[in-house]
Parts: sequence; structure tokens; C-alpha cells
Amino acid sequence: METLQAGKQRVNGTDIRTIAQVGILGGIAFLLMTIEIPLWFAPGFYRLDLSELPVLIGAFAMGPLAGVLIELVKVVLYFFIHGSSTAGVGDMANFIMGCALVVPAAALYKNHKTKKRAVAGLVSGTVAMAAASSLLNAFLLLPLYAAAFHMPLAQIVQMGTQVNPAITNLFTFVLFAVVPFNLFKGVVVSVLTMLLYKKVSPILHGKLH
Repeated sequence: METLQAGKQRVNGTDIRTIAQVGILGGIAFLLMTIEIPLWFAPGFYRLDLSELPVLIGAFAMGPLAGVLIELVKVVLYFFIHGSSTAGVGDMANFIMGCALVVPAAALYKNHKTKKRAVAGLVSGTVAMAAASSLLNAFLLLPLYAAAFHMPLAQIVQMGTQVNPAITNLFTFVLFAVVPFNLFKGVVVSVLTMLLYKKVSPILHGKLH
């Protein structure tokens, strides 16, 4: 009986720690989401943020589901504090693209926690995020933004043309702006994750003495 009770206490303690860590990492991700860096090869409304960094670290430490929950906390906090110009659609897209990066990366790393599997997961996640972003931008986000700001889609394409003359239509906008942006973001966040994870993971696993 005492062994069973001790086991329950350990489980409950683990659950509480996991919930707390999801909330803390989600809050850090939200703060990082508010810091945006313009990039030279993309229109001004595409800005790099590092909000997926704590999400990836949490997902590597606690699994893909925890990563999804951290991503959700981040997006919900941002929506309620900063609002949305797209009635929440852009925020949902951010959630989907974040999960497209985090879930494959954490799933590949979960059962074989080696550096090789971590790299394979991060590469897979980066490619998946770029693919998801391409589809969402082409068929949902860019048309929605055009409608929300009462401008023709061609005007948004023109913003891309000013940065890269090879951008002449929606397809080339996605190919030369959306895809490079997300690949660049995935690589930057992945490299930072590889550099920081082993330093942070003892804290998340409760092994810091």
C-alpha cells in the first residue's frame, strides 16, 4: 500500500511539474513571439521570431504532446493579449505551422534520444513547416490578408517583387518568399535548439542539483 501511494505521489508530482513547465515555456515562447526581426529577402510583414525555440526544447524533453500544448499556450496568450487582425485565422495558422515543425522533430527524437535522431527530426520538422506554410499562405492566409486590408492580392505580390524581382505572381511569392523564410526560420531555431537543449534539459527533467 505504501509503495502504491508513493507511486501515486511521484506520478502526481510529475504531472504538476509537466503542467508548470508547459505553462512557463509557453509564456517564454509568447514573449519571444513579440520580438520580430525583419529579413532582407522577404516582404516587411514576414518577420523572424524565435518563439519555436522553447517549444522545441520542451517537446524534446517531454514529448510531442507537450510541444503541442506549449505551442497552444503561446498562441492563446498572443491572441488574447495582442488581438488578431484576421479573426484568429492567422493565429491558428501559426499554431499549425509551429506544430508542423515541433511534432515531427520530437516524435523522431522521443524513442532514440541521440544527436543523429535530433538532427533528423529537426530537418524533417523544418521541411514540414515550410510545406505547411506554403499551402496555408497560398490558399488561405494571403487571400485572407488581402481581404482583411481591402487590397488586391496583386498588391501583396508587388511587395514581394520590390524585394525580389523574380516574384511576379502568387506561385513565385510562395516559392521565393514563403519557402525561404520558413526554411531560414527552421534552420535558425534548430541550431539554437541543438546548442541549448543539453544545457536546459537537466532542469526540465528535475536533475539539476
